[in-house]
Amino acid sequence: MTKSGNTTLIVLAFFAIYVIWGSTYLLNKIAVAEIPPMFLASIRFTIAGILILIMAKILKQNLSISKKQLANSIIAGFLFLVYGNGVFVWALKYVDSGFAALEASTQPLFILILMRIIDGHKIQPKSLLGILLGIIGIYLLVSQEQILIHKESINGILIILTCVLSWSFGSLFVSKVDLPSNFFISAGYQMLTAGIILCLASLVLGETWLAPQFWSSPVQISMILLIVFGSIVAFTSFNYLLKVVSPEKVATSAYVNPIIALLLGWFILKEQLTLQSILAAIILLTGVYFINTRKRYP
Repeated sequence: MTKSGNTTLIVLAFFAIYVIWGSTYLLNKIAVAEIPPMFLASIRFTIAGILILIMAKILKQNLSISKKQLANSIIAGFLFLVYGNGVFVWALKYVDSGFAALEASTQPLFILILMRIIDGHKIQPKSLLGILLGIIGIYLLVSQEQILIHKESINGILIILTCVLSWSFGSLFVSKVDLPSNFFISAGYQMLTAGIILCLASLVLGETWLAPQFWSSPVQISMILLIVFGSIVAFTSFNYLLKVVSPEKVATSAYVNPIIALLLGWFILKEQLTLQSILAAIILLTGVYFINTRKRYP
C-alpha cells in the first residue's frame, strides 16, 4: 500500500530502478576494466552528490541538515554506496555482470529475513517457499564448473552476497530513521558523504588514479551514464520510493534488473549464458515472485 506520493511519480521512479539500474551492471563492468573500483565509485558518487545539491540549491531547496540526519546519511551512504556498491564493483572484476545481477536478485530474500530478525515479522508459508527457491537458485548459480575452477570467481560471488546484505539492511534502515524530508537532498548527502569515504578508501588501498582523458571512449560514456542516470536519476528515485512505499516493494526491482543485465552482458560483452544460469534465473525470480505476491505479515 502506498504511503503517500504522486502515482505518476511513483511509476516513473519504479521504471528508473527497474530499467536504468538493470543497465548499470554492464556500465560498471565496462568501467572497472580500466578504472580501480573504489576510485570509480568515488568519482561517480562525489560528482553526482555535488550536482544533486547544486540543483537543489538552484531550485531554492533548503540544504540545512541536522547532526542526526547527517549521521544517518553517512550510515546509509556507507551501506548502500560504499559497501553495497563500491565493493560490489570490485567483485565485478571477477564475475560476469549478468551473473552479479542474478546474485543481487536475492535482495528480497535478505530483506524478508532481516525483517523477521529485526522487527519480528512473521514469514508466511508462501514466502518460505520463495526463500527455499532462492537458496536452490543460488546453489545452481554458483555450482557451475566454470565458476568453481576459478578461486577469484568464488571470492567475487561471496563478496557480492555480503554487498546484497548491506544494501538490504540499508533499505530497512532508511525506511525508519530521520533523514532530510526532501528525498532529492537526502540522496545528495548520501552520495556526497559516500563519495568522500570511497575516495579515502581508494587512497588507503593505493589505487592508481587515472585522469578522464586517459580513459577509453566506452569508459568515458559509461561513467557519464552512471553519474547522470545510474546515480542522480535512479538512486534519487530509490530514496523517494523507500519513503512512499514499503521496502520489500522497492526490492521487486530484483525481478527486472537481472533480465536486463543478463541480456546486455550477453549481447554487448559476449558473456556466456549457460542453460544452468538460465534455469537458476528462473528459479530465483520465481522465489522472488512468491515473496512479493502477497502481504507477508499481519
